[in-house]
Order: sequence, then C-alpha cells, then structure tokens
Amino acid sequence: MSFSTKPLLAAATAVLLAAGPLAHAQDAPDPAQVLATVNGTEITLGHVIAVRADLPPQYDQLPNELLFDGILEQLINQTLLKQSSDEELSLRSRIMLENEERALAAGEVIERLMEGGVDEADLRAAYDEQYPEVADELEYRASHILVETKDEAAALVEELAGGADFAALARENSTGPSASVGGDLGWFGDGDMVAAFFDAVKGLEPGEISAPVQTDFGWHVIRLAETRQKERPEFDTVRGELENQLQQDIIGAKVAELEAEAEIDTSGAEAVSPEAISNYDLLEN
Repeated sequence: MSFSTKPLLAAATAVLLAAGPLAHAQDAPDPAQVLATVNGTEITLGHVIAVRADLPPQYDQLPNELLFDGILEQLINQTLLKQSSDEELSLRSRIMLENEERALAAGEVIERLMEGGVDEADLRAAYDEQYPEVADELEYRASHILVETKDEAAALVEELAGGADFAALARENSTGPSASVGGDLGWFGDGDMVAAFFDAVKGLEPGEISAPVQTDFGWHVIRLAETRQKERPEFDTVRGELENQLQQDIIGAKVAELEAEAEIDTSGAEAVSPEAISNYDLLEN
C-alpha cells in the first residue's frame, strides 16, 4: 500500500537539521533488521526500503542518508498515529488493503511467469508473422468531416463539389477530434478504422471525396489524400511492442488455465447498475 509522500520531504529535512543523523551500521544489510520499535511495534529495514521504492522520481536527487532518516521518521510517526486510535479501519481502508494485497500477489505470480524474459526465437517469429518481408498491403492518408446527420453530410458534399476547401469545412463543422487539423487522420491501414469507414476509403481514388458514410460515430465525408505501400519496420523499432504482446499472451494463457479449473460466479454483478462504480459515498462508514 502506498504511503503519502507529501510529509516525507519535510520530515527528512527536519531530521537533517536536527542535532545529527541516526547512526547507520555498515554490516551487510538484512531486510528483517529492526531499525526502531514504537511501543513494541517493529519497524524494519524492509519497511524503509518498500517506502523508498514507491517514491516518485523527484526524490532521486536526495542523498540516501537523508531519505533513510526521513522515511524512518515518517514510519515512526505513522505508527504513533495508528497506535493512538482504538477504532477499526474504515470500510474504504479495509477494501483498499484487500485490493492492494490482491494486486501484489498477482504481480508476484506475473513476475515468476516472466522470469527469463521472452524467448528471442518467439520474438523473431512474431515479427515475421506480423510484419512479413513482402507486405502486399496499402496504407491510406485521408481526412474526414464528422457530423450528426446525413443531411448535414450531404450538404457538405455539395459545398465541396462547388470548390469549397475541405480543411476549412472540417474546422468549421466537424465534431471529431481531428477538426483542429482540418480533419487529417494521418496514415492508417486495414484494421485501424471501423469497417464501414475503411471500406469507403478503399473505394476512393486520391483526391476523391466520398458520399456520406455512416458509422456508430455519426456521418462522415471523407477525402482520400494519398496511398503508399506499407513498409516493414525494423525489428528493433517494434521489439518492445512485440515483447509486450508475447508477455500478455503468456499471462492470458495462465489466466485461461486458471479459469478452466476455477468456479467463477458473476451473477451478483447482474443486480448492480454500472453507475454504482462512481458512488464513492458507499465506502464511507
């Protein structure tokens, strides 16, 4: 569970300005080494290391001695505050602890699955499969104007036929995120766009404008700018992407194996509206 880092810098600075730093042994470190006790509660080196590992990057500029003393001071203060309360944890905190424990345990399983990394031969095979040496595939660069109704789209087609500037009409009328750049969608290939849109693009010649095209997003007027033969990327440029895909495949296979052996009942979810996910008041008690 992540601790708040807001008081850490102040605590660390206060320790540094105190009479002197805590004495640090130079023996081989042991995470079970008890650094302090607070009314009998032990704070170990492992506790300090865990907090250090969770700090944001800006703390890297601080010396280890300052961080050591500051984190230990924070853990002592947190322990004192925890001991001062005789109330049990709130529902929110109990649930957060359960989620954190679940995530950490799952993360350790994933780490064990990933030990040794992804096999180089599998990476090369995935590369050859996804990016064949001779790819008989075109990529397209197109722009579009997205509106709500077919009539609006048809009116735009008429304006364009009369010589209107496509980019200007897109900026003025399109409801899509590409409106600010004149409707330009950049380069894309098969599978990057919804089927109806992509099929319309494939039927155009460069410079040609489509009739109104309907998708789940609304009505589109499309202008094809140019096409090009899809190029094979260098292996090193897509290595990270391929490695991530193969890792996800390994995890997915493990989950599928576990699901096949498990009893999973999600019927309780059917009685709950998805809107409940934003009702944070339910965690207050």
